[in-house]
Amino acid sequence: MTIDAKGIYYRQLNEKVREAIAAGEEAVVLDNVNGQRYIADGLRAKATITINGVPGNDLAAFMDGPTLIVNGNAQDGVANTMNDGKIVVNGHAGDVLGYGMRGGKLYIKGDVGYRVGIHMKGFKSQVPVIIAGGTAGDFFGEYMAGGILVLLGLGRKDGEPIAGGYLGTGMHGGVMYIRGEVDPEDCGKEIGILEPDEEEMETLKGYLKEFCADTGHDFDEIMKQKFIKIYPKSSRPYGRLYAY
Repeated sequence: MTIDAKGIYYRQLNEKVREAIAAGEEAVVLDNVNGQRYIADGLRAKATITINGVPGNDLAAFMDGPTLIVNGNAQDGVANTMNDGKIVVNGHAGDVLGYGMRGGKLYIKGDVGYRVGIHMKGFKSQVPVIIAGGTAGDFFGEYMAGGILVLLGLGRKDGEPIAGGYLGTGMHGGVMYIRGEVDPEDCGKEIGILEPDEEEMETLKGYLKEFCADTGHDFDEIMKQKFIKIYPKSSRPYGRLYAY
């Protein structure tokens, strides 16, 4: 089923999507999307929604199951507290991606903005995963409490840092994998930096192969550069500030 979103107010567009899914549609295509917010928010289904254009803020917030394919860029708040499903953004994405994300996967082909993965946590046995193919702004993985956050730095210019400052500030759970090196001076004081072991690399490779299949990146090219592992040194990095 195809819906032309041109000129449609976001509430009306989301109603059309929900009606189509409720009627049993398993594949919905949205053409001419231009900033409409809240697409697939709270949607619980196994359907695939293809978005041609640029969806607005809070794409897939609280989503529980669907697969979203965005053929364009995405704005802020993608996968806010998402519980399950997969989102593939075949472009760049904005700030605060995966806020409080509980499960599912978010794959971004290009660059991402600020505070990606903030409060990312997981839920019970669920392990949320975010992979960004390009670079990131400040506070990547801020207050991260669980899950897997991956930054590849593809397409960087010479001398361009893979991430901004305050990397992993307040991190107290989960793990980050960065392709290349980071300056410890740009990192939060709560993290440690190690080389991933074989088991961790095998897990990472599994996600990267899926990421490459979804975004068109070259897996072999990605694996030509080593990864570092960033982990929290404490589960309560600010305990002494807030409690005796």
